[in-house]
Amino acid sequence: MDSIVVTTCQQALLAVLILSAPAALTAVLVGLVVSVLQTATQIQEQTLSYVPKLVAVSAALAVAGPWMLAELVRLATSMFERVAEAM
Repeated sequence: MDSIVVTTCQQALLAVLILSAPAALTAVLVGLVVSVLQTATQIQEQTLSYVPKLVAVSAALAVAGPWMLAELVRLATSMFERVAEAM
């Protein structure tokens, strides 16, 4: 029983890392590009980076959304099957 819990927790944490990667990496890359552009043009407006990040992360979630949902369904199905086998 303990090994099932540990394995399930490991899979859930790995899923969180994988599923958050598209949004997090997009925000990091857009933030880096905007920071370089701000440095090059010497515009030091703090709020300038929020709109491009918001648009880019929204687009990344729209593109990766179906895949993310499929992975979540696969993980939930796997967990329910393990619980059914353990009982």
